[in-house]
Order: sequence, then structure tokens, then C-alpha cells
Amino acid sequence: MRTEFTAEQLADPAMASSEQAIRKCVHCGFCTATCPTYVLLGDERDSPRGRIYMMQDMLENERVPSAETVRHIDRCLSCLSCMTTCPSGVNYMHLVDHARSWIAKHYRRPWHERLIRGLLARTLPFPRRFRFALRLARCGHPFAKFLGRHAPTRPLAAMLRLAPRKLPAAPPRTGSSTGTNGRVVLLQGCAEPVLRPNIRAATIRLLERAGYSVELARGEVCCGALVQHMGYDEQARDAARRNVDTWAREIERGLDAIVVTASGCGTTIKDYGFMLRDDPTYADKAIRVSALAQDITELLSTISFPEGKTKGLRVAYQSACSLQHGQTVDRQPRELLERMGFEVLIPAEAHLCCGSAGTYNILQPDIATRLRDRKLTNIAALQPDVIASGNIGCAMHLSSASETPVLHTVELLDWATGGPVPPSLTSIRAHNGVEHEPRRTRTG
Repeated sequence: MRTEFTAEQLADPAMASSEQAIRKCVHCGFCTATCPTYVLLGDERDSPRGRIYMMQDMLENERVPSAETVRHIDRCLSCLSCMTTCPSGVNYMHLVDHARSWIAKHYRRPWHERLIRGLLARTLPFPRRFRFALRLARCGHPFAKFLGRHAPTRPLAAMLRLAPRKLPAAPPRTGSSTGTNGRVVLLQGCAEPVLRPNIRAATIRLLERAGYSVELARGEVCCGALVQHMGYDEQARDAARRNVDTWAREIERGLDAIVVTASGCGTTIKDYGFMLRDDPTYADKAIRVSALAQDITELLSTISFPEGKTKGLRVAYQSACSLQHGQTVDRQPRELLERMGFEVLIPAEAHLCCGSAGTYNILQPDIATRLRDRKLTNIAALQPDVIASGNIGCAMHLSSASETPVLHTVELLDWATGGPVPPSLTSIRAHNGVEHEPRRTRTG
């Protein structure tokens, strides 16, 4: 695509990066076939190609974005399916992140949007605040149906519906923190330890069973993904710097990997080298940190485990976008589940987003619900006993409308190799070869 950015504009590294991405676009339209919002809405402005045109016009002409432009860029899930499809190598992730940052700085949103976005940015990245907010949400559950009737309050209704009525207690850490095969730091995360603390417990058990020393780094904060996707790039970079400092100290002590169980976080951490590329204090350290970040299934795929004893439990694998598109990790989770004896089923349209996408299911609840129901319809056709995903956001979003248990992949792997039965599977008596009754998935 031809561009006309000035030399002065291109002196800005963010602008230069966006210009390179735009220039690579050849208008082929391959991305439209795999973009969830275009497939759902059929509007060119809700396709990657259409959004690139709007982003070019906004950035190249340094325009104050119009409400229409903001609406269509807001509707982007950042699922990055377009990057998997694109034959020209357009880095849409960096381009849309820059566009969102530009919007955050130059567009004044309506008061209710500023309120909800500010609330999310000041709550979700902080586990204690998040836990407190979820407890408050229990009091607001009865009002969700009334708030959902009006567009300005629909995000509040979505938050109330997504909030669990009861928070699980964190299981105690068991086992030894010493290992002979290596030393890893496990990302603690923000939402995951509050909503599904059993994921961390299962991960630690698995890694320690494999002979790894597993540690939680002091000083670690939110990875920055949630605020980055809302356009608060400075807040995201501040989080990245704090984490780079924290993990750089761990690297000095000898570190084999920074293990991530939330794939949305993993995509961002692996991009720290780019995020901090212009910071002379952090650029090199950030590259080293990004190079050590691994999704849990990446690390586990290099480890030998005993044969699993799952007796062919039918698992519908939902490949999180941040894992299959953001990190190009798709084969490893499926192969691990198969190695453990699970019958792995892949739903139709596996490349399409489930609609979770960080805060998307709050900020764009109507589209998110349609995508979720479409995903669950495809999964239900497989008649699985359980749904597996590699991202906490996907698991919670799908669970909100599924009678079939939705677990993190690592919970199933832990169970198959000697760990406890995940709490939500206690009614499925497949363990040790006992027959089980499959559970079904509903939509709506």
C-alpha cells in the first residue's frame, strides 16, 4: 500500500513501525475470510483491510479520529488471525496497538466509556482489587438484566454476568521447590489466580513432577496486556519495565524459562523486546526476557511423561487466539493431550475467536456473545466430555454459557499424570477406566 508519511513523522519509531506495516499490505483480502468481525458483520470497515485504510488515514494525516473510525477499531478483537493468514507479513498487532494509543491520546470518548475503561484499567491488573470488585459484583447480579437494556450500561451488565457467584479458594502449594532438571519462574498473573487458582497449582505439580524448580518472582506485576489493548501504552510499558527488572534479577541467578499459563500474557511478554526497543536502559534486558518466555505447553512438549491413564476422555480443544495466532503455538497442546491418552477433537472454525479477547467481552458484549455462541455450537457438534483451552479469558467466557466443563489444558495434563481430579470433573467418572456419562454443551 502506498504511503505518504513525512520524514518528520517517520522520526517517531511508533509511526515508522506503523508505516512499514501499512506498506506491506497489498489489499489481497485474504484476511477478510478469517477475521471474526468481518465474518460476523460483513462490513469491510470491520475487516483488517478496512481498518488498515482507516488507520492509515488517521495516522498519516494526524487526524483526530472520528467516532466512526473509533467504533470500527474498537470492534477489532486483536485475535491476530489476520496475521496467520496474511501472505505479505503485515504486523497488524503492532499497527492496531499504535492506532489504539493514538485514539486514547486524541479522541475524547463519551463519559460512560471513559468511566468503564478507567475502572477496568485500575482494577483488572491488580489481583487484590480485582478480588474485591468480584465480591462487590455479587451484590449487583440482580441488576444485570436491567443494565443490559441500555447501550451505555451494557458493559456493566456484561461484567456482572461474567463475575462468578463464588470465588474458589487457592489450593496450598505442595511438593518441593528444588529440582534437578532446571529452574523456572512461573508468571503469577492477575485474573487467573483469582478466578482459577487451580491452574497455578496444577502447573507447579506438573513441573515439579518433571524435576523443575518452580519459583514465583517477587516484584512481578501485570504483564500489561489488558491496558495495552485499551490504548494505554505508557501504562503497559511501565508494567513491562517492572517485570523486566524483576525477571532480569532471576536470570542472573540462572533461569531456564519464564513459564506462562495465560496465553494472552505470553503474547505480550514475548513482545517486550519490541515494546521497549527505544529505551536504552531496558532494550537489551527486554530482549533476553522475551526470549525466555514460554507457554507452559511449549516447555512441557520437550519433557518426557509417563503414559496417561485417561481412558479416551473426549476433549474439545479450543485453541486460544493469543496462542495459535499470537505465539504460533497450536500443535504442542494437542499433541500433549493425545500423549496423555485423551481423544482430542478440533471444532469447526477453530481459527475464529471465541469473543473473550481480554476486556472485549465487557466492552463489546453483543459481538462477544455472538462469537461465543458460534464457538459453542461448533464445539457441541463434537459431543465432548470436556473443553480445554490455554487461556483463562477463553475458559471463563465459554464457561458462562456451557454445561460442559471448561478447563485449562494443564489441569488435564496434571490429572493424567497423577494429579488430583479437577473439581469440575468430579462428576465424570473416567478416572482409572470407570465408565462416564458425557456432558453436553448448550448455547444461548
